[in-house]
Amino acid sequence: MGSQLSAEPRESERLHRTADATWRPTRIGQVITLGGLPAPVISEVRGPEAGARREGTFRFALAVADTSALMATLVITAAISGGRVGLLWGSVGAIPIFWLAAKLLGLYDRDEVLLRKTTLDEVPTVFQLATLSAILCWLAHSILYAGLFKARDALALWLFLTLLLALARTVARALALQLSGVERCLFIGDARSAAAFSNKLAQRGGVRATVVARAEVSETAPWSSSTLSVRRLNEIRDLAREMDLHRVIIAPANDDHAEMFDLIHTFEAIGVRVTMVPRVLEVAGSAVEFDDLHGLTVMGVRRFKIGGSAAVLKRAFDIVGALIMMLVLSPLLLLIAVAIFCDSPGAIFFIQTRVGRHGSRFAMLKFRTMVPDAEELKAKLIERNEAQDGFFKIADDPRVTRFGRILRRTSLDELPQLFNVLRGEMSIVGPRPLIPHEDERVRGWHRRRLELTPGMTGHWQLLGSTRVPLHDMAAMDYLYAAHWSLWTDIKILLRTVPHVLARRGH
Repeated sequence: MGSQLSAEPRESERLHRTADATWRPTRIGQVITLGGLPAPVISEVRGPEAGARREGTFRFALAVADTSALMATLVITAAISGGRVGLLWGSVGAIPIFWLAAKLLGLYDRDEVLLRKTTLDEVPTVFQLATLSAILCWLAHSILYAGLFKARDALALWLFLTLLLALARTVARALALQLSGVERCLFIGDARSAAAFSNKLAQRGGVRATVVARAEVSETAPWSSSTLSVRRLNEIRDLAREMDLHRVIIAPANDDHAEMFDLIHTFEAIGVRVTMVPRVLEVAGSAVEFDDLHGLTVMGVRRFKIGGSAAVLKRAFDIVGALIMMLVLSPLLLLIAVAIFCDSPGAIFFIQTRVGRHGSRFAMLKFRTMVPDAEELKAKLIERNEAQDGFFKIADDPRVTRFGRILRRTSLDELPQLFNVLRGEMSIVGPRPLIPHEDERVRGWHRRRLELTPGMTGHWQLLGSTRVPLHDMAAMDYLYAAHWSLWTDIKILLRTVPHVLARRGH
């Protein structure tokens, strides 16, 4: 999609789709198109109706996924019993009860309000659903199975249902995302915020949305209604249908709460989904908890800290995880060492000084991927640097060896850092460890990132490592610390796997 905003049309103009599928100004209020964006598909179902159909696609896909996971689990549980139990036709009656339980837990309602739809974030709720289902199946096993249903069968059902639900829902969302088309958004806010938001949409998976137009907050009269007038709402609905809008993104720039209230409720009334980008969240991010103070909603900001029992739990996770990975990957580590030795002269490992927790420096280990005199050649390549904020990174770096390119594309060169994890110098998940001259560029409150132990992977790696600006990296570090839980680290690890397999690491 284009990143430049087009020149603003006259106040009396509006956007209109012509027969040749292009946007042309006509009358409807001030809206600014984004260059290079596709026009809506010519269809009878447009705007709010198209958005509702999109939501229906996701609900249907998730219901099919849940049904498939449940029935597959019941069949597998009977199969692994060795013929001791047999599945009865009564098991079909468990399907509507299972749907009801999932509905009560909110597993069919999240996607309609979210831009980024991901199964990982709902795994704790899926775990609750599987646990509840296993208990109910144990209590009512005579309806589901014939034969002797034992406690180990209920345990197997619980484990398989948890895994299959997560897998089936992941596949269902991926398919629904492709079938439902692109979600078209109107951004109400300033040009800078619109460009930043558009860039965020393009950065991560699980999203098929694009900002097709922007309106200034001060000029939202065509989209707002202060009454429940059916005639007025129909006019706004027709406008949304004509532009084929599915969602509106509101980034308020002032304190006119009454105007925002009217705007939000108008869009909700005509069936257009609303996403808010409050200014306070640009400072605190999502590290807030909403609190109801007798009808007044306030937000408490989480502390930037991982301490006490959380720190002990995180360290235990690091030690156990590092030991298991080293044991499982030891044959691979040996093969890589031999390949490096045969590929080019020089040491097996590359040792580099990095800045760790509280500013202490440590020797970080990597498999060597460059020629021995790489640092001396760096000065000659400085003009080709593509990274920002003092980082150094270039595509097709000539200093990288043949086997080194394979290691970098797969991030296998990072595996020796497991030794740093065992020594307590690094964590499996954490902020990116900086080299000293990079660390010198971190100023002010951003230096609080040094209160955390640097990690082998983290949000920064999933977003492209050094392609992440320093300010954004500091914000990610804050959110990571404020929201830390063991499940947070596990989610990042699980997301790192497809990231590495897709060879996006370097």
